[in-house]
Amino acid sequence: MLAQQRHAYVLERLSAQGAVRVTEVVAMLGVSDGTVRRDLEILEQQGLLMRVRGGAVPTTAATAPISSAPLTAESAQRPPGTASRGGAMIGMLVPSTTYYYPEVIRGAQESAARAGARLVLGVTDYGGDRDLDQLRALIRSGSDGLLVTPAVGPVITEPVRDLVEGCGVPYVLVERRSAATFDHAEYVLSDHRQGAYRAVEHLARLGHRGVALFAHFTPTTKPVVEGHAAAVQRLGLDASAPVMAPEDGTDRLAAIDAFADACRDCGATAALVHSDQEAILLVQRLRTREVRIPEDLAVIAYDDEVAAFAQVPLTAVAPPKYEVGRAAATALLARIGVAGDPPIRQTVLLPKLVVRTSCGAALRARDAETGSMTAARLPVATP
Repeated sequence: MLAQQRHAYVLERLSAQGAVRVTEVVAMLGVSDGTVRRDLEILEQQGLLMRVRGGAVPTTAATAPISSAPLTAESAQRPPGTASRGGAMIGMLVPSTTYYYPEVIRGAQESAARAGARLVLGVTDYGGDRDLDQLRALIRSGSDGLLVTPAVGPVITEPVRDLVEGCGVPYVLVERRSAATFDHAEYVLSDHRQGAYRAVEHLARLGHRGVALFAHFTPTTKPVVEGHAAAVQRLGLDASAPVMAPEDGTDRLAAIDAFADACRDCGATAALVHSDQEAILLVQRLRTREVRIPEDLAVIAYDDEVAAFAQVPLTAVAPPKYEVGRAAATALLARIGVAGDPPIRQTVLLPKLVVRTSCGAALRARDAETGSMTAARLPVATP
């Protein structure tokens, strides 16, 4: 990855989050700790940020260290006002503030600010055992309503459901459901199943018949797998293309290598990869096998967090993260201070496909114009 691409990523994260950690950039971009620290030093010399212990903040921010501990509501002071939309406090439970959820938080914050409300975070770092503690802290702090994204999903656990239903304040689930079918709770979420389906459909329209899938273990995995399977069946694609959804705790690099070999051996010509990090790793590992992207294998990533910063810019499914947060906070505010029992709203937003280099759309269009369009195939392993 070029230095300019790394710098652009750091500045984009800094703008979205208000801070950036060295460890986050190392994990997301797959570069060394020393490389990131040198990048931050250069950007500081340019007056674009201020380095602090563990990372960087905007030049206008206070020079306080970046804490790795989650922000809890126990330290929050309730602002003046009653449980009305203006002056209300919204407690927001999220599993992360460094991947996927910064834009969700930003959408919720902007919606709350327009209504004169305050947003307070409880962060679990994907620790499912911390969901209840963080929710209780948000409730004790005087939250007038809750935006709830537990670490485990896509369906919330029974203890979480019991707590939010019995706490006496309105709540809206964010990127989660209350049940696999026939939900009774209010929610706002992305339709990841359809997001995956549209990605496979795009590849099929480009002429690919064997579309493989790699799905990293997250709450999004299940709908992505379902969307891929539905597309393969409905579009009549090759059902023998590899599908890998490793369990939590599996060696990520070993799984990526196994997937790359499986794609090569079966002659798959395209792959949908969740998430961006796994897609970037796959492209790197394929390069060691002299497999070209997109000429030999077309790739679409899922999440669109850092897909644009890959060496080959990755076409990606982009869930509407900001819109999810904004819509969820708006729905919650509509319930705060309202007498009676208003109707339950269940909002599903469709992801969009952001086309870049890795899917080969431009390459196919060029070949079609010249009449030389041929099906790309991975080199078959020799016995």
